[in-house]
Parts: sequence; C-alpha cells; structure tokens
Amino acid sequence: MSLTVLLTDYAWPDDLIERGIVESAGYRLVSGPSSPAPAATIEQLVRLHQPAAILTCWAQVSAAAIAATRDLKIVARLGVGLDNIAVDAATAKGAWVTNVPDYCVAEVSDHAVAFALAWTRGLVGFDRQVRAGQWNPAGARLRRLSTLTCGIIGFGRIGRATAGKLGSFRCRVLAHDPNPGPVAANVQMVDLDSLMRLSDIVIVHAPLTASTRHLINHERLALMKPGSLLVNVSRGAVVDTRAVLNALRSGQLGAVGLDVIESEPDVPEELRTHPSAMLTPHVAFSSDSSLIELRQRAAEEVVRVLRGQAPQQPRNTPIVR
Repeated sequence: MSLTVLLTDYAWPDDLIERGIVESAGYRLVSGPSSPAPAATIEQLVRLHQPAAILTCWAQVSAAAIAATRDLKIVARLGVGLDNIAVDAATAKGAWVTNVPDYCVAEVSDHAVAFALAWTRGLVGFDRQVRAGQWNPAGARLRRLSTLTCGIIGFGRIGRATAGKLGSFRCRVLAHDPNPGPVAANVQMVDLDSLMRLSDIVIVHAPLTASTRHLINHERLALMKPGSLLVNVSRGAVVDTRAVLNALRSGQLGAVGLDVIESEPDVPEELRTHPSAMLTPHVAFSSDSSLIELRQRAAEEVVRVLRGQAPQQPRNTPIVR
C-alpha cells in the first residue's frame, strides 16, 4: 500500500499541483476542506488516514494530530510561518518540519511599499471620495516619500527586500532585528523604541513567536510620531488590534495598512469603517508566480523526505526514534 499524504487545506482553487507531484511519485494524496477546518477536524482526518506526511496551509496541525499518527515523517508548511504547527511535538515524533521561506519575498515587500505609497499619495482616500461624488483637490494633504523616515521591524529576507525598494525612493531607512543579517549601506540598525520614535512609517515584517505576540502594543504606538503610518504584512497577532483602534481614535496613528489581523477573517467593524484604515485579506504573499512556486516546492519537499532524503528547508532536527 502506498504512503498517504494529507493536504489539510489550501488557499487556491484546487489541489492539482500538489496532487500531480505527490501521485506521480507513487504516493496517495488525501485533501481536506479548502478552507482551514478546526484543529479537532484535522485530528480526525489524521486518525482516519494515518498520513506519513502532512501538507498544511492555514489549518492547525496540533500536538494531538501529530500524536495520532503511527509513522509521520514530515509536516510541510505551504508558507513561511510555523505558528500553526506543533513543531516540538513533530520533533519528538521524529518528523521533519519544513517551510518555503523565500517564495514570496518580492510580493510581500511590494505589498508593504504599496501601502506606503498609497498613504503618501492618498490613493485610498481619494478613491473613496471620488466614488462618493466629491472632487476636492484643494483638500489634499500629501507627503513626499523621500523626506520621510521608514522603519522596518524584522530584517530577514523580506525586510531587506523592502529596504532595497524604499531606498530607490531616497527615504531614510531604519531597521530593527534581534539577529540581523547583512545590512545595506542605506539602512541604519537601531533599537526598537528608537525606531518607533523616529519613523514616519513603521513596517512590520516580524514572525509570530511567543516574544513577538503584541510586540506592537499601546506603549510602543505611543512612541510613534502623531499622524504616522503603521503597516503590518507579517502576522496579525504581532500587532494588538485594540491598541491600533485606540491610536486611530486619538490621532496618534494617522493611518494603518493591514494585510493581517489577529482576529482574521473577522475584522472589527470600527476597523472596517475607519477612513484611515487600508485593509487587504492576507494576500501579500500571493501572485500567480509565487503560488506556483510555493505549491511545487512544498510538495517536492514531502516527496523528497518520503523517499528517505533530507529536506532542503528543515526548520527542526527530529529526534531519532
């Protein structure tokens, strides 16, 4: 009997790419619902199908799900972050955990810069006004990006790409990262509080971990220049939504650009209706090219491990059983 691969969920119209790669390698693919099901449902699917590999997009792969498998070899994330996978449980089980860390560097950095440009040029607000029958160019209060300071929180692959693109606009670029990699000449590394105080635009690229949950909170927003812009294209829970709403009400924040929200897909009504909120539905990673690359590479990683080879993008070191 061929080994089974469980695809828990997928944020695209079908599973054809994953199925083609897995089945052409001689394995069996079982797909769960396209939208992420509750953790208990994933656990039931695991108990039923006993997969040797799990491919997951957004669904929670819990410690209980991992414990329910007899011979799990890999949990492969169709994405970058690992906050929906019980990595420690997989490690103890002797299973690899992998991701695709660099498939959407161009897209997410483009999205971050797009929020910055939309704010400096007033694109979202003007679009709403014109559609409402208003034509008031004299009311424009716009900014020149080259005169502003942009702060980037999280200076990995995507943060460095964002810095490079902002550098082409000749603005001042600051960055903060507890473990920074290579730093370009146009970027100044600073501590987090200094970044918050000095920046006109703050862009969050930090991963979600225990130490970064609500990293951007009431206290840190209070450090920002009144009327500045906050952009989050990382994980929703890195930013405290209640703190953001309070800062928008007070004018401490002039605007926000949010691709992710900690309560997603539920968006608080006050945020949905706020004229200074630019919102997109967690799509910064997405493009025709990035999705094909993501799906191919994640599925190929599964096949590689099932054939007894080491993965190319391991995020853990499994305990040998």
